[in-house]
Amino acid sequence: MTNRRKGSMRPRSLAIPAAAAIMAVALAAEAPGQEQKPPDPGDVADGMRLFHQKGNCQACHGWAGDGRKTDSQMPDGPNLRETKLDRAGLVMIIKCGILNSQMPAFDKFAYSDRRCYGKTQADLKSYPTRMPDPPATLQQREIDLVVDFLIAKIVGKGPMNHARCVEFWGSEKDVCKEFPK
Repeated sequence: MTNRRKGSMRPRSLAIPAAAAIMAVALAAEAPGQEQKPPDPGDVADGMRLFHQKGNCQACHGWAGDGRKTDSQMPDGPNLRETKLDRAGLVMIIKCGILNSQMPAFDKFAYSDRRCYGKTQADLKSYPTRMPDPPATLQQREIDLVVDFLIAKIVGKGPMNHARCVEFWGSEKDVCKEFPK
């Protein structure tokens, strides 16, 4: 049985978690006026390695974060080059995943103590879409490195082209040949 608000066709059981997720991201956002210093190039390189290897984010989001995934059997990930999420939102989603979706939580303890969206592992069983296990869990420092990489190389950087590809990898690579010069 679902509770429905007057005039709403959305089951209450799905509306509340979605609202909670949005609130969590909004509350976690940094205070206005607090600018982040540019990340260390070594941290960006470490984040890139974690994105491509340990986290295997490219399987769903593509090597360039543009949604052109590298594994046809994996779910379609959104184009991270177009995301409107800020640093805090990116951290939250990598750490906690997205409820009722195929985006896994990379924090090993995400649903052990209500740190993510106020939910436990038992709460997740009520969702029709089960969050998969990540290929590996990430420590908070690793999540921060992935976000440093995303902000430096992917988020808001526009569609991939040849020049961006060379800049992305730091030199001409075979994958860059698919883009006209």
